[in-house]
Amino acid sequence: MDCTQAIRARRSIRRFKPGAPVPRQDVETMLEAAMMAPSARNLRPWEFFVVDNPELKARLRRAHPFSSMLDTAALAIVVCGRPDDQKGVVSGYWPLDCGAAVENLLLQAVALGYGACWCGCWPSPRISVLQEILGTQSVPVALIAVGVPDEDPAPRGFYQADKVTWLS
Repeated sequence: MDCTQAIRARRSIRRFKPGAPVPRQDVETMLEAAMMAPSARNLRPWEFFVVDNPELKARLRRAHPFSSMLDTAALAIVVCGRPDDQKGVVSGYWPLDCGAAVENLLLQAVALGYGACWCGCWPSPRISVLQEILGTQSVPVALIAVGVPDEDPAPRGFYQADKVTWLS
């Protein structure tokens, strides 16, 4: 699958085949893609938590009101920002950098044949609970459910010419 195909095939998958595993090698390929994302001054202010433990997934599910898809997902990947990694050089770009990493991860998941759903965490009052579950001071930016899709939703994205201004 090339880049154009992956972009157009990406969907927010909310139903996964229960019990269908995602091999560690594929998860590492997704994480590598995430870490290939651009970041301000290449400071890479991110940290990733892979959660496949059913009890921890259930705790994440209870902490995030819009993550019911974790009930059937093989795993969750929580992308966290590390604002202190940018202090003194550039600051404030860590959420953008993490967003770029998330999108790369989502596209790589599709290219590998998996489904994923991005659940936003930052900014939100649920951050402290997620930090406690993960045992980190990093800032949870996104919780991504990953697994083998058990649905094939229609595309929702499309080109809107009226949202484009050409300046020549």
